[in-house]
Amino acid sequence: MVLTLTRIVGLALAIGISATATAVRADGCPADKVLKQPRKLDDIPEKHLKRETLAEIKLEGWRKVGDLLLRMRRLTIQPGGFVPTHYHDDRPSIVYIISGEIWEHSSFCSVPIHHKANQHTPEFGDFQGHWWENKGNVPTVLISADVIPPEYRDTMD
Repeated sequence: MVLTLTRIVGLALAIGISATATAVRADGCPADKVLKQPRKLDDIPEKHLKRETLAEIKLEGWRKVGDLLLRMRRLTIQPGGFVPTHYHDDRPSIVYIISGEIWEHSSFCSVPIHHKANQHTPEFGDFQGHWWENKGNVPTVLISADVIPPEYRDTMD
């Protein structure tokens, strides 16, 4: 199936919007480990992480969302690497795991959440924070699509 940019945008926005329906998001967290109140996360720095911006489109003029952008990036996390601690209070995102496996440390789950290739997870909501860790022996590759204000733009790779 060929995905056009329009279909990708629609899919990303639909999943991102559906993520807002629940205040607590910890997809993949065992039910008995989901926290009702967010926990404090360690401030984990970036390590062995490569970020590549694949595409961006301006959403200005679409449904009065202002000057926001839809950004798609590829993240490659080497073994022993980290995606640093960050929050999604104001930045809806969807992550799709292309290859490898990754452990997510979420503010709403008391244990690490294990994600594998061909899985996805929405990221959005009040106090929704996390950091990711590659505990495996091979690089993990993720595709991330998020809605961002212009000041969050990466420099194009």
